[in-house]
Amino acid sequence: MRAKYNKIFNTIIIVCLASVFSGCDNGTSESHYYNPSPSTDYSSPTVPSTPSTTDNGNGYENSGNTNTSQNKPASTPLRDSTPQVKVPTEGGEKVASQVCSIDYSNRNEGYILANYFGSNPKVKLQIVGPDSVTYNYDLPNHSTCFALSAGNGSYKISIYENISGTKYSLALTKTIDVALNNELLPFLYPNQFVDFNSSSLCISVGQQLASGAKNDLDVVAKTYNYIINNFKYDYEKAKNLKAGYLPNIDTTMQTKIGICFDYASVISSILRSQRIPTRLEIGYAGTEYHAWISVYIKDVGWINGIIQFSGNTWTMMDPTFASTSRNPIKFIPNKEKYKISFVY
Repeated sequence: MRAKYNKIFNTIIIVCLASVFSGCDNGTSESHYYNPSPSTDYSSPTVPSTPSTTDNGNGYENSGNTNTSQNKPASTPLRDSTPQVKVPTEGGEKVASQVCSIDYSNRNEGYILANYFGSNPKVKLQIVGPDSVTYNYDLPNHSTCFALSAGNGSYKISIYENISGTKYSLALTKTIDVALNNELLPFLYPNQFVDFNSSSLCISVGQQLASGAKNDLDVVAKTYNYIINNFKYDYEKAKNLKAGYLPNIDTTMQTKIGICFDYASVISSILRSQRIPTRLEIGYAGTEYHAWISVYIKDVGWINGIIQFSGNTWTMMDPTFASTSRNPIKFIPNKEKYKISFVY
């Protein structure tokens, strides 16, 4: 299956050259022919040793200056593959109680930090943004980054402690106004669902995958093919998955086994570290709860989901369908069957 699919995917992948996508949330887009570098190698990369990191003062950690493009012909310009990891930081604007705190200092960077330091074993963080969608998270006993993914506007952030069963009491709440410095920022920082840092294994793998890429779409193609060629779907894990599950990116990278949530989290982490804004989206594929990703390409716009060319039409697919189907094209749902519920 993989050999057959790779022949298709490696030959043709999408790019939109005419105009920026209109209505990224309504599933409509215009796609055009894109031919990735013919010499691209999509096999498992040789992982380099983890480079040292330094904060460059822009909220990034630069993981060394190890761009391998210098050995390529001058006639073939290549993108810089140096990883850049954005680092969530605390600031002076926060509210707190005896058991928890909300730091909203960097709300305009697209995130808040929340922390619980009480003794209750079940604590929830709730975020309601300008789109009125309610996001509920488990809040652990350490400072955790949460994305403000609904764009500019008013957000109500609340922390609840469990009383019994499904009953919770309000411990802290704060309403904030957000004016993002850049609308793409929430999809470049790590967060609870896309949880990576400069020492994560996926960062060095991403650098190796991105080496030799001409542009961001080459990086997306290499990353996608790396996942479908090297990772296996964990049916047992999917069958017994408990509520509140969070991907562990390093574990997934080491075992190369996971579910759709793991796949989407790993790909999102790699692409974000390569400065490619990436949305991890949770919703439904047909009638099944699912996870997939969308990426933002400069001068193109949002590419909704992972796209594959079949015949003379573009079809949307995600990593799970490709790695679990003998004939992936057959199992790709129509765009109308993809319903986004949450974006991280």
